[in-house]
Amino acid sequence: MRINPETVERIKHAADIVEVVGDFVSLKKKGANYSACCPFHNEKTPSFNVNPVRQIYKCFGCGAAGDSIKFVMDIDGIGYGEALRYLAGKYNIEIEEEELTDEETIRQNARESLYIILNFAKNYYQHQLHDSEEGQAIGLSYFRERGFTNEIRRKFELGYSLDVWDAFTKEALEKGYSAEILEKAGLLIHKEGSQSAGYDRFRGRVIFPIHNIAGKTIAFGARILKSDKNQPKYLNSPETEVYHKSEVLYGIYQAKNAIRQLEHCYLVEGYTDVISLHQAGIENVVASSGTSLTVEQIRLIGRFTPNVTILYDGDMAGIKAALRGLDLVLEEGLNVNVVLFPDNEDPDSYVRRVGAEAFKAHLKKASKDFITFKTEILLQDAGNDPFRLAAVIQEVVNSIVKIPDAIKRQVFFHRTSEMMRVDEQMLITEGNKLLRKQQTAKPAERPARQNNAGSGFSGPGTGVPDGPNDLDAIFSDGFGPFAGEPDAGAFSPEPPAEPIQRSKLHYQEEAFVRLLVVHGARELEPTITVCQYVLGQIEGIELRDPVYNHLLTLFRENYNRNQVLPTDYFLNHHEADIRSMTIEWLTQKHELSELWKEKYEIYVPFETDVLDRTAFNNILRLKKAFIEEKMKVCLQQAATAQTEEEQHAIMTEFMFYKGISMAAAKELGSVIG
Repeated sequence: MRINPETVERIKHAADIVEVVGDFVSLKKKGANYSACCPFHNEKTPSFNVNPVRQIYKCFGCGAAGDSIKFVMDIDGIGYGEALRYLAGKYNIEIEEEELTDEETIRQNARESLYIILNFAKNYYQHQLHDSEEGQAIGLSYFRERGFTNEIRRKFELGYSLDVWDAFTKEALEKGYSAEILEKAGLLIHKEGSQSAGYDRFRGRVIFPIHNIAGKTIAFGARILKSDKNQPKYLNSPETEVYHKSEVLYGIYQAKNAIRQLEHCYLVEGYTDVISLHQAGIENVVASSGTSLTVEQIRLIGRFTPNVTILYDGDMAGIKAALRGLDLVLEEGLNVNVVLFPDNEDPDSYVRRVGAEAFKAHLKKASKDFITFKTEILLQDAGNDPFRLAAVIQEVVNSIVKIPDAIKRQVFFHRTSEMMRVDEQMLITEGNKLLRKQQTAKPAERPARQNNAGSGFSGPGTGVPDGPNDLDAIFSDGFGPFAGEPDAGAFSPEPPAEPIQRSKLHYQEEAFVRLLVVHGARELEPTITVCQYVLGQIEGIELRDPVYNHLLTLFRENYNRNQVLPTDYFLNHHEADIRSMTIEWLTQKHELSELWKEKYEIYVPFETDVLDRTAFNNILRLKKAFIEEKMKVCLQQAATAQTEEEQHAIMTEFMFYKGISMAAAKELGSVIG
């Protein structure tokens, strides 16, 4: 089925870019726009910009750009139709669909099929928990024993799988799902040597659905309730096209709003830890699901807050094994604290034993920054052995230099010197040695940026200055397919290409066309638009760049029909490169802060305040650039002239052009060398 055009327009109109992006990253107000660290590539300084007026986003680091639909496609790696369905669900818009052709049905996104079957499985397991005899007697009893209420079970969509070899598979096949898609989703295991017979992966277990950040079910964790030495206590879905364990945090969908609001995240190990803390009113909590913490998981937390507290049980052996891995968190610039619980206690058992208020009090009292915690643990092990103490110093310094912020490093060097009773300058010197080694090794060791799966176009984009008069700025960004194309794949941001050398004329042409695209429909005077004024001043001029000339031709053709193309026409253009350029032109990379404006009474006029002068200057600069190109041709011809008369004629022409160029420069206030 295909969503009909009227419904698509309703979804586009309802979807607010700030709300949509804000579900996935923590946005900060910056002037009229919003900014954040880009979710599509690793960065510590925000370069991701959201424009609520134009309803677009743009990253100046990796080039990602688009509207709400494109953002959902890129962040979740899904197709156009599924992104529309997600937004329709978010804004409670009823989907009206049309029949697909056979060819369109065949081309249906495989990822969407996985989401559909996984959602079916989640509903099936929920039904078995509440409505089957076995589910009520075993699964529901287990959850009630742990104190999980009906509300919390619904919140995390908990379920139960029957202790039958193929109960789920039979149900799914009867509903029309294929064995192939069941296997791809990790729900069906084929018997060895057979492609027809198979059995359910999850049998006789309580089910914990795992959601992505958008709330879609992407996998399952399952706990066995009976004693069986041949079966693992916990069983997880295998890696699939939509589930990569190292990139997922259990509970992130349910916790993201609380993490953003409280600007803090608690990190635990297991599913029940997360659920018990939510029930106790501590909702800013996620789990690594028993795996070693990965860079991808750390960056996922970093989208919402730089502050993370890791909650450990009293197993000291496990803590020591995890200490080195936590340096990854420091490297990503997060502020890391650690809380320990008494022996044989984990967050789940402890909060159920002492209650919510006592648990929160313990978090506050027992919380230590990671460097202090690590130093204390290692010092306890080292005792008075000088060699082991020296190793501890080296280990702690190794961790401190992982911190990107120099001021924070200084604070921790000072604190560590007091704890270890060693000279602070000695620690700083050792740290500087390590930092120099890291800097030396970086060019050789720096890994290539990993690309996400998808069919996105990537390559050099159009050189774009910060504004129409800033001709030295060069941007070379990669863009993917835009949400306006129903069969566009997921966008894969790539590193910016090397800047391409372009002529002065190219930048003047760009500034000129940008003015038309962004401000063409505005009035300079009553009844006189920018488009009308500009086109009247450059009659007969053709632009060298084919894309810019194409846009100029569009304006001319429509103006001849008494129409002025609005900016939205180009934002929704069927050609992806034109849409991308338009977004780039509409997005300001830098903005003077309101604080500086108020403190120093600095007034910076908007481009719209001086549009008449800007339009005049752009026309003059464009003509000047054309003249200078002609001057270059004259000089080339003069160098190869065969006779003195020919050379004299060429130089006369050159001087004529130079006179025009100097007059234009004088009008523009340029300095002539």
